[in-house]
Amino acid sequence: MQRIRVGVVRGGPSPEYAISLKTGENVLKNLDQGKYAPMDVLLTTRGEWYMNGARVDLGTLAEQVDVVWNALHGTFGEDGKVQQLFESFGIPYTGSGVLASAIGMNKELAKERFSVAGLRTPLGEVVNSEEDLSDAAFRRFQHGHLPVMVKPLASGSSVGITLARSFSELAGAIEKASQHGDVLIEEYVEGTDATVGVVDEGEGDHFALHPVEILPPEANAFYDYDAKYGGESEMICPGRFDADISTALREMAIKAHRAIGARHYSRTDFVVSPKGIYVLEINTLPGLSVLFPRSLRAGGVEFPEFLDHVVGLALAGR
Repeated sequence: MQRIRVGVVRGGPSPEYAISLKTGENVLKNLDQGKYAPMDVLLTTRGEWYMNGARVDLGTLAEQVDVVWNALHGTFGEDGKVQQLFESFGIPYTGSGVLASAIGMNKELAKERFSVAGLRTPLGEVVNSEEDLSDAAFRRFQHGHLPVMVKPLASGSSVGITLARSFSELAGAIEKASQHGDVLIEEYVEGTDATVGVVDEGEGDHFALHPVEILPPEANAFYDYDAKYGGESEMICPGRFDADISTALREMAIKAHRAIGARHYSRTDFVVSPKGIYVLEINTLPGLSVLFPRSLRAGGVEFPEFLDHVVGLALAGR
């Protein structure tokens, strides 16, 4: 039987380049070698495409793969842009489509969809990166309540996010986040961080994985970039939530997935607080090196099985 040629695209121009390399590496080494012919496709930070070490263009890529596993993260890879390219060259690919990717990457648009679906999100406002950032900080300080979370409007992996507790921290946080574009300022909801993966089963059905409880190191004010990738956060799966909370988290993750029209798989981040459960954001291409495989295993699914399932969905056009 001829093996299916899977181009695993990783790297990309975003600050999440290194994380994407890890995701892609884990996909490459876990695809069933008897069924698939994995092909390492590197997108450099300069936008150059390489397949198994040789420079290629997308036309050549389209001729030499049967399907692409999109292991990119962040800008270009997760916002609908590379999805448009794949579709223009007729390349089947894993992960959400153009529109869902664009909505999921834009936290304001995603929050609007979540609200329509009846999901609670922290109150927030957007600061245009072209505004006078000092005025924006002062206006928020006058009319809002501290602390607040300040984050890029369209970025992932907690890149550029700051917990601001004072005016001086707020001004610096807005400046930091604005380096990645427009800025979202949200109320800070204190509670326990949780994240829940969702996998499409086909024909409109979805399966929510066990919630993961996340405990950042005490030295970190919140689950920031360093806490995510420094290796010191404790991740408990299944999380130590009571049955009602666990069920609610799984149901809300499916609602979030559907709300933006995500496909194949996603992961939604929550905070479980005394005031209720809040949706923080959805990841249409979550990292596949630690959290997602752990959640799959807790549900009795091995990572290679998941890869096989998702490739099948992509080839079937679902």
